[in-house]
Amino acid sequence: MSVKEKLNYVIKEFNRLHGSEAQAEIKEIKGKEVIIEFKGTFCKTCGLYDYFDDIKWEALDFGIKIRPVEVLESEEDFEKGRYVVRYILEDQGRD
Repeated sequence: MSVKEKLNYVIKEFNRLHGSEAQAEIKEIKGKEVIIEFKGTFCKTCGLYDYFDDIKWEALDFGIKIRPVEVLESEEDFEKGRYVVRYILEDQGRD
């Protein structure tokens, strides 16, 4: 299974677990960079960055080491938000 296929499963699992608060979508995979967009209401008592880190932890279950490094875009209003986050794939066997 390729890294892209595994990441699609990671996103699917994230959306299953967090779907009432946040949804993630892969926007781009280029080399060791992965761009993921998050949209939703996000739990106000949880740390926003916890959502971004959850992708990292879910990916470990699929043998992928990935880490969030930068929020590229953010839009917030009273009830919902949108965040585009850049991740780096760490060295691993990749397709």
